[in-house]
Amino acid sequence: SIWDKPRFSHRGILTDTSRHFQTLESIRSLLMSMSFAKLNVLHWHITDSNSFPFESKRYPKLWNGAYSDSERYSQYDVTDIIAFARTLGIRVVVEFDMPGHATSWCKGYPELCPSSSCPSPLNVANNFTWDLLTALIGEVSDLFPDEFIHLGGDEVNTKCWDNTSSVVDWMNANGYNATTALQYFDERVIDIASTNGKFVIQWDEVFTNFGSTLDPEKAIVQVWHGAPGILSDAVQAGFRAIFSPDQTWYLDQKSVTWEQRYLLEPFADIDEPAQQALVIGGEACMWGETVDVSDIEQTVWPNAAAVAERLWSPREVNSTADALSRLVYFRCLLNERGIAAAPAYNTQERQPPPGPGSCYGQ
Repeated sequence: SIWDKPRFSHRGILTDTSRHFQTLESIRSLLMSMSFAKLNVLHWHITDSNSFPFESKRYPKLWNGAYSDSERYSQYDVTDIIAFARTLGIRVVVEFDMPGHATSWCKGYPELCPSSSCPSPLNVANNFTWDLLTALIGEVSDLFPDEFIHLGGDEVNTKCWDNTSSVVDWMNANGYNATTALQYFDERVIDIASTNGKFVIQWDEVFTNFGSTLDPEKAIVQVWHGAPGILSDAVQAGFRAIFSPDQTWYLDQKSVTWEQRYLLEPFADIDEPAQQALVIGGEACMWGETVDVSDIEQTVWPNAAAVAERLWSPREVNSTADALSRLVYFRCLLNERGIAAAPAYNTQERQPPPGPGSCYGQ
């Protein structure tokens, strides 16, 4: 008999449909391929500064930020993807990154931005911003049934707030500077989502900047910075955490080998069992700057399989020599099932085969 179980409960891939639109068929294919690797979370980074392809019925002009009318997801599309993922045992966790990475929101509603010449981050001082965010988070919480929602929080440059007189006046009236205004924003959106029954995932800057006042019962830290200690700091502070270090598990880092991804150990700096239990898992992140429908599969696979095995198998299963044959077999299995996985022996992702030969020898 076979006895097996996953090491971590959260084993995911991030797909970015803002930098490049992914068709519904492409997303379904990704989900199908994830199921073959026993990955169980699709982190859907659905919007960013580049485009806003999501349909909001409460604020319908938001998807004016889409690249085109044909590069949009209706709410019916979204429910169809969620239902398909459920048949595969995969949860869909959506991300609306804010208050940075959100200039596309302002194409439909310019008042969301501090000004047309200084559009990011979202205008913390405008009541309309909060009316929209309250409605949108509520609408999205109803549409996506998962208990988690991702609200971003990364790479926020508050210079526009300091350079916009109306925002400066609001900060002065409320006793804020740009840093504490950002803290107010991050904590307020967490409270809105919590009111809607969601636990909020945010990128690690929110913890690094404001961890002393965040509520570990409401917030989950997604660690993407490769700097040592952030993951261990988060769990020491009592937060649940998701591991996705940019230099190793970001799949747009095409020169990183599968061996490097495979050997990365989430518990390298965490010894206490109680703290280890707070690391709920990890994600391989397929950012969309250089991938679209034409090349996403051979960029994700087979390298993401190295992350998948690290998140499933016991810590002591860590031999790249032993894993190589499994990776080669899995790549060929994906090909047989219609997934365009690149050759396993490639030194970089998505390189073509070097010449004629068997799938199992390349």
